[in-house]
Amino acid sequence: MRVRRLLSVWTAKLISAVCKMAGKQGVTLAGKVALKIDPAVLRDLSAQVRKEIFVVCGTNGKTTTNNLLCSALEAEGQKVVCNHTGSNMLPGVAAAFALCARPDGRLDADYACIEIDEASAVRVFPHFRPDYMVLTNLFRDQLDRYGEIDITMKLLDRAMKMAPDMKVIVNADDALSWYLAEESGHPCVTYGISEKMEDVPRMNEIREGRFCKRCGEKLEYEFYHYSQIGKYRCPNCGFARPEADFDASGISLRDGITFTAEGRTFHVGYRGFYNVYNVLAAYSAARTAGFALQNFGRMLSGFNPQNGRMERFRVGDTEIVLNLAKNPAGFNQNISAVLEDRNQKDIIIVINDNAQDGLDISWLWDVDFDRLCEDSIRTITVSGIRCQDMRLRLKYVDIASELIPDVETAVRARLKDGCGNLYVLVNYTALYSTRNILAQMEKTAGRGLKRPQKQNQKVS
Repeated sequence: MRVRRLLSVWTAKLISAVCKMAGKQGVTLAGKVALKIDPAVLRDLSAQVRKEIFVVCGTNGKTTTNNLLCSALEAEGQKVVCNHTGSNMLPGVAAAFALCARPDGRLDADYACIEIDEASAVRVFPHFRPDYMVLTNLFRDQLDRYGEIDITMKLLDRAMKMAPDMKVIVNADDALSWYLAEESGHPCVTYGISEKMEDVPRMNEIREGRFCKRCGEKLEYEFYHYSQIGKYRCPNCGFARPEADFDASGISLRDGITFTAEGRTFHVGYRGFYNVYNVLAAYSAARTAGFALQNFGRMLSGFNPQNGRMERFRVGDTEIVLNLAKNPAGFNQNISAVLEDRNQKDIIIVINDNAQDGLDISWLWDVDFDRLCEDSIRTITVSGIRCQDMRLRLKYVDIASELIPDVETAVRARLKDGCGNLYVLVNYTALYSTRNILAQMEKTAGRGLKRPQKQNQKVS
């Protein structure tokens, strides 16, 4: 068995290296082959984690939350296994462990932070029993893969039953997540935002979970933050948002995000109200595991979102932000993050319909694209396999767009005639290829070029 594990680990590392040289991600392929050679490789390697295993589940925010949690633990001097790339199905999880293993097939790790796709948790949990689950939120996602949200909840419930000793760190502001966690019987720790955010725009969103999962009565909301996230209660059976064990307050969205938790103030330099939840979830999980997190603020100040989650690039004089938008709730929050920037901007929207995206793109009609009718938005370009559908969707809200199906061509067009402030919003399968394009452009243009000085800036 040791020979099989060694072969499995070495082959995964070789495949990953070759794919990177070819400009491909290769993580899923590496994991598939590793499991084919040694079906027990994930079980054996995960058993070598010296302390505890965290898993992060939920519809939106998994990758950022998981990477933040990993960085928080590393800032405390811990060695951590993490699937940073967001490859969160069984092969991706197996690859995370195999690629982190030493050449002798052994794992040197104190903790594991593993993002897991909601539908894949039932396949991953038989290989190891997590100590903690971070549950971010539950929204309607790819209809042709997940179906209705009740199916996702049932899959997660099955997975949670496989790990009876697991503690759940759950978003108290999401009625669906809190119901699932509470009904599971697992010990729960909650995080949330108790105060109403006055400067968060009110939207005509599709709200999931409007009815109490316990008795079927329509939930009453004191306020919404976005989608179904907010302060809720059932007037019939008493099901309600619990008091948050970790509560974010004093939230400011000016010049990034600032908020206070447990009397400590934190700041991150990137945009998006939803990122308050991502940071708070990671903080809550690490604190629940017993860490004092004296280095958390410093970690945040240096944290650079990667893998297309508010990831920044600079090509010549143009600042580019790449962000994933794969379902209505996520896209609406992406739009909010873009609109927080009051400067002139160009936008490229890339929509594919490959198998991993979901072949059904009807969810585009549940996104509030009419909010993009803003004077600060100079141009909108649509690209990707389903660019015509995206253009039609914008036309229905009287927003003009330019059609450039090829992503690289679209980016180069905006580099040539844009305003120097570009947002690129992509769904899942467009993410990695677009990121490669932007990274190559940045490298070619010269990484780290200084901004030109403003004319009214004093020069000493």
